[in-house]
Amino acid sequence: MALQRFLVVFVIVFVLFSCINALSTNYYDKTCPKAESTITQVVKKAMSNDKTVPAALLRMHFHDCFVRGCDGSVLLNSTKNNTAEKDGPPNISLHAFYVIDVAKKQIENMCPGVVSCADILALAARDAVTLSGGPNWAVPKGRKDGRISMASETRQLPGPTFNISQLQQSFSQRGLSLDDLVALSGGHTLGFSHCSSFQSRIHNFDKKNDVDPTLDASFAANLKKVCPIKNTVKNAGATLDTTTFLFDNAYYKLVLQKMGLFSSDSTLLTNSRTKTLVSNFATSQNEFFKAFADSMIKMSSLNGSGQEIRRDCKFVN
Repeated sequence: MALQRFLVVFVIVFVLFSCINALSTNYYDKTCPKAESTITQVVKKAMSNDKTVPAALLRMHFHDCFVRGCDGSVLLNSTKNNTAEKDGPPNISLHAFYVIDVAKKQIENMCPGVVSCADILALAARDAVTLSGGPNWAVPKGRKDGRISMASETRQLPGPTFNISQLQQSFSQRGLSLDDLVALSGGHTLGFSHCSSFQSRIHNFDKKNDVDPTLDASFAANLKKVCPIKNTVKNAGATLDTTTFLFDNAYYKLVLQKMGLFSSDSTLLTNSRTKTLVSNFATSQNEFFKAFADSMIKMSSLNGSGQEIRRDCKFVN
């Protein structure tokens, strides 16, 4: 019995060790040396045409990694018999998939069947951050593309209404710490949210309060003007911080001022560890950049169930 337990533990450790070592920063140096520069140019061109691309790519990568690990499953199209992740409720607002498709097509012309869609997405997310003024980091590569993508599994994604306990559980299930949670929340420095993600905070919040009392009153009043209770404007919403297209630490300064847009932002002040980190990152952008890069490497190394290199990111081979 003891021997069986030892063998099971050995196999688990061996598999985890193999997965960790399967990724390396120089993975394509010999097989496709121009892959990274090609992706960077595609992202740069897309950004010049659409300022919302960086936020879209960063969110896409996050949503990919939190479901089945970083295996490019978020890129797959739905089929007649299956609704894929990209059509799950939390992902309906994802966009800029074309950026990955363009990069994949160019890379396939240079190095057919070599670079995975999952790696392209991880690299594009890094470029999105760096080209928006954020940190740069060496992305570990060597992911394989998954063949399974189910909309039902997007329910695993942490939501904008999560409290600190729910967020901690969601992140810890993926081997990510409270420090990672706070650092990765800084991704909210880029982007825009529709009213539906924070509507519950500004209208009929609870029996005692119409507005969430953890929100700054004037900030809440402005949100109510943009998102009235009977909103008829299709794309009404608000930016996630005051420097929408610049990757900086403004997000943390706003959270401290009770102007975090989501409940999941404000809840970072309810835990002593996370509140301290928010304060540190609000004070030091360099400290935030280093922590963000480290946590992105950690998150993007989450083992996926990938088995192949897809020739087209939208379909299994």
